[in-house]
Amino acid sequence: MTQSVFRISPLIRITLFCLYLALTIPLPFLAQATSAPIPSNLLWIGIVIGAVAVYGAGCERVILDEEKIAVTYPSWIPSLLRKGWSLPWQEIKQLKMRTTGQGGLVYYFVTASAERAYLLPMRVVGFARMVKIVESKTGIDTTDIRPLAQPWMYLILFACTLLLFLIDGWTIWTAMTASF
Repeated sequence: MTQSVFRISPLIRITLFCLYLALTIPLPFLAQATSAPIPSNLLWIGIVIGAVAVYGAGCERVILDEEKIAVTYPSWIPSLLRKGWSLPWQEIKQLKMRTTGQGGLVYYFVTASAERAYLLPMRVVGFARMVKIVESKTGIDTTDIRPLAQPWMYLILFACTLLLFLIDGWTIWTAMTASF
């Protein structure tokens, strides 16, 4: 094995970015229509900064090579916002399962020193192949590990986001016609 790179699924990236836009785009129009104390220009600046942050978070990559597993982000993302990590294969002692607040299952790499736990990335394209590589490098049985969210969940969220865009259009139209 040379190096395998796994990126976040395009379905997840597009869905989350569109959801962000659908939730924020109406705000400047509503601020203008209601004479809110926050200027709409300031909201636009905030929306652009937030869009860059959401896009950057979606650019996460998981890199597996002969020595380690690493989670990285593009160099233009400050490490203050999103910090990657790297873990040599020989330091990984187990994968520990934890339940999420919503009842899902996530897995953490636990090291021999148990100082820190590292979240197994679960929203990547080729998740099953990535898990097989992890199993071959660590010797940990991964047969029961499944992705956190199935594609149909993101398709439903994307459909709801498209509906929200329609509502946004109506909201923006109403705000624009009411302010004139």
